[in-house]
Amino acid sequence: MGLFDDVSRFLETRLEEFLRSNPHLELQAIEEQLKEQEEDTLRLILDIQKQEKKLQAEILSAAQEIQRWNDRINKAKVAQRLDLAQAAQERQAALLRQGNQRWGQMQGCKERIEKAKELYRQIQLRRKEVRAKAAEAATHTTTKTEPNWDTKGWNQSSNYNIFNAADPLEKKFQHWEAQEELDQMKRNIGR
Repeated sequence: MGLFDDVSRFLETRLEEFLRSNPHLELQAIEEQLKEQEEDTLRLILDIQKQEKKLQAEILSAAQEIQRWNDRINKAKVAQRLDLAQAAQERQAALLRQGNQRWGQMQGCKERIEKAKELYRQIQLRRKEVRAKAAEAATHTTTKTEPNWDTKGWNQSSNYNIFNAADPLEKKFQHWEAQEELDQMKRNIGR
């Protein structure tokens, strides 16, 4: 694990240096993180809304059951079956407790939804600010006349795996390096 940790630290350090020397790319990276947070927050809101709908259905079901047991209580009292009326009252009280618990959970869901929506608005605002700063920083870097080879590949999507041997750039370099080695061998033989 020591080698992996060393490589990981090295890559993190290089990335930090790279981003410090290219602030517009750092802002783009921050914007990407904010975009992911925005999407995560939307998923969270949808999940909580599903929970809220489920709790609403459970509350409605509990209310119907409470009404059914209330009718049974009245029916048992009229029939002078106090033993059944007592048991039905206990069942109704248990259903009321469950309904109240679900009601409290539903209220908690509503509060969480509001907090998540506020977080979503804050993330959107922050992302808009970062996007504006990134555009401004990119404008400053594009005023340079020479191309910046360090950042050329940053904005391009990576449709290849860097560990894939079929990578066309890798093949070009392998061919070039083999040719260089062959030329060196020819020079050594010619001596």
